Amino acid sequence: MSVETLRAALPDYAKDLRLNLGSVISQSRLGEQRLWGTVLVAVIASRGRTALAELEPEAREHLGDEAYRAAQAAAAIMAMNNVYYRSLHLLEDDEYDRMRAGLRMNVLANPGVDRSDFELWSLAASAVNGCGRCLQAHEHELRSRGVSREEIQDAIRVASVIHAVAVTIEAEESVPRLSAA
Repeated sequence: MSVETLRAALPDYAKDLRLNLGSVISQSRLGEQRLWGTVLVAVIASRGRTALAELEPEAREHLGDEAYRAAQAAAAIMAMNNVYYRSLHLLEDDEYDRMRAGLRMNVLANPGVDRSDFELWSLAASAVNGCGRCLQAHEHELRSRGVSREEIQDAIRVASVIHAVAVTIEAEESVPRLSAA
């Protein structure tokens, strides 16, 4: 199970995704841990069963146990935070910002990996989950820690391609007749 299996499973109408999936991984500026943590976080956030089944074993091969757990933790905490903070943003009522969230987020204090890696993975999950407030907060934190715009862009590119692949494969498996059209 691998990136290549997913590439082969993509239908002809998604040729651009096939090409992009190969290039965002093979040409990434991110180091191995950052790249594969980003892949794992993005595929979890995308909720695509087949893409997760294909990419998780490969991510596990490239990540140590602590990094693997930290990437899972980033996906989990951002699943909660992205809904919460995106909702506050959409309500456009500053009173909610002054209220205590009352949500446990202990993993943020000690994620088990370099804080920049965890922030990058949180940014990738926030991109998939569409939370502008979280994207801004994580980008600001990453920049303050010396992470380049190019690395941040790379993580977003990886997340966007992984998400698109997961969505496309799920659609093909759910409604096979789409590929015949």
